[in-house]
Amino acid sequence: MPNDARAERPRQAVVLAGGLGTRLRPLTDTTPKPMIAFHGRPFLEYLIAHLRDQGFERVVLLLGYLADNVRDYFGDGARFGVAIEYMVSPIEDETGTRLRRARDRLDPLFLLAYCDNYWPMPFDAMWARYLAADRAAQVVVYRNRDGYTRDNLKVEADGRVSLYDKTRAAPGLAGVDIGFLLMPRDALDLLPDGNVGFEANVYPQLVAQGALGAFETDHRYYSVGTLARLPDTERFLARKPAVILDRDGTLNRKAPRGEYVRKPAEFEWLPGAREALALFARAGFTVAVATNQAGIARGAMTEADLAAIHARLRVETADSGGRIDAIYHCPHGWDEGCACRKPAPGMLLMAQREFALDLSRTPFVGDDERDGEAAAAAHAPFHRVASSHDLLAIARQLTNSV
Repeated sequence: MPNDARAERPRQAVVLAGGLGTRLRPLTDTTPKPMIAFHGRPFLEYLIAHLRDQGFERVVLLLGYLADNVRDYFGDGARFGVAIEYMVSPIEDETGTRLRRARDRLDPLFLLAYCDNYWPMPFDAMWARYLAADRAAQVVVYRNRDGYTRDNLKVEADGRVSLYDKTRAAPGLAGVDIGFLLMPRDALDLLPDGNVGFEANVYPQLVAQGALGAFETDHRYYSVGTLARLPDTERFLARKPAVILDRDGTLNRKAPRGEYVRKPAEFEWLPGAREALALFARAGFTVAVATNQAGIARGAMTEADLAAIHARLRVETADSGGRIDAIYHCPHGWDEGCACRKPAPGMLLMAQREFALDLSRTPFVGDDERDGEAAAAAHAPFHRVASSHDLLAIARQLTNSV
């Protein structure tokens, strides 16, 4: 499918928001799904604010059920920093029909989102992938390695979606479409006549053409799709401040190259580190530590040795008025190819899932290039410790900004 709209990144987002939300009853008996409130704001407001912050200037809301609830709240969008248009169609309309009715209002290339999913999208990275892949459309795929949901597609090593099954029954599925689809308007030509769904009819045709690419992520998405998901979404959208810290070279002095801190007596705090942890605690931060410990794989120390070191770390942190909520370590060797050893982002993603963090808002603090690469892979802000800019200076900066 030719695409002549690649010169400029899209500035229009289209949000499917017309469904009945039957899985959320009785909440949706009087409130449409995207208007379910968290911390005093409807879910859709968080999504629209995120779209705005990622450079989208215009939003088209495709409504049906209880449409006036949405229009009365958002108006023309001016107070939310975007221009909002509405397309209201009958409640019975399927997603493909809603999009087809709105066709004249759609840009040649736009971002399509679901009203019930929030994921901290790094749009610049998505756009770069889209341009490099040169496929007509690109969908965000949660890899689902933790079994968070049920798979509905398969992605090949080259980033091409090779299988899509809305029924989730086909063998070989690995990953799930969470929306945030970069889509050419011409893809609507693939819809058959009648009142039809979009994904079930268009995705298989794009797949058959080799025209559907994937932007894969291990960062969880949060939703108002079911009642069971609401508590996690509530916790995620609370946006409690958090920080993830490297250990050696950030909290304590590093051992010489090729050597390790092997026992508690060898652990030596860096100046200001305990004061920084106390400052984070007073400011209400969740604090996690992520540390490579290849000495375990190399036989220089044991898991028990590491646990003893971290017991001392926790005790002395508490004695100084601080708190460490979790410590993640990678015990693997340099060449084992694991997903957790920095510069891989695995430990940051462990913290993300345990504490429902938004990594785009969660700084990672470390002292070397691998830490920075792990932060970049997780799309998290990075702060580098240096002799002239220690952890305490960074803690002051971070706590003053919340």
